[in-house]
Amino acid sequence: MNRIKYIIFVLLFILPFCVVNPAFASVCRNYDVYDGLRHQICILSISRSAKNYWEYRATVSVDGVKRPTEVYNCREPVKVQEGGTVLPVEQKGPGEMICSFFNSSRR
Repeated sequence: MNRIKYIIFVLLFILPFCVVNPAFASVCRNYDVYDGLRHQICILSISRSAKNYWEYRATVSVDGVKRPTEVYNCREPVKVQEGGTVLPVEQKGPGEMICSFFNSSRR
């Protein structure tokens, strides 16, 4: 009887280590912007437009602060915010990172 209790105890001890949690990976890069300032830009989620292959809908975080989802147009380096505001892509910013990382013609 002691042997069965020992085997059950070992199995119950090992069981939690057999469960695998899903992997949550994000692509992050560090950029030196100016005057020694460094920013960490992470792509949290990204999807490519089916109609316009040069457009990416992405949610990014800059220095740990999550930004709202924006559409990055890599043909004309602009981004479209949720309200419809069109802004140019910042140098060494999230838009430049997305276009250079996922656009095969720029490699």
